[in-house]
Amino acid sequence: MAKQTGGRRKHVPQRTCVGCREVSGKRDFVRLVRTPQGVFADETGKMPGRGAYLHANQACFQRGLKGALAGALRTELSADDRERLNAFAQTLPADTAVEKSS
Repeated sequence: MAKQTGGRRKHVPQRTCVGCREVSGKRDFVRLVRTPQGVFADETGKMPGRGAYLHANQACFQRGLKGALAGALRTELSADDRERLNAFAQTLPADTAVEKSS
């Protein structure tokens, strides 16, 4: 067998932001997960439950919280969920420009 010359490109998982509908690499997003206790930000990306992805900026979080997030998670967001997610969003940068990864 002959060896291949040239490097092999590593697979980069793609996800879609429910706020702006832009597709990008998984590392550009924050995963939100629906659990029996409510909706939480999953910073490790490994929590069990139905997940949805938003860019790590306040603009996409606000757009997602207006409706698309509840549909993606197939649940209604409670007042506690909204409060928890708004508090998390305040820790994110306010920049509305989304960085593109290649």
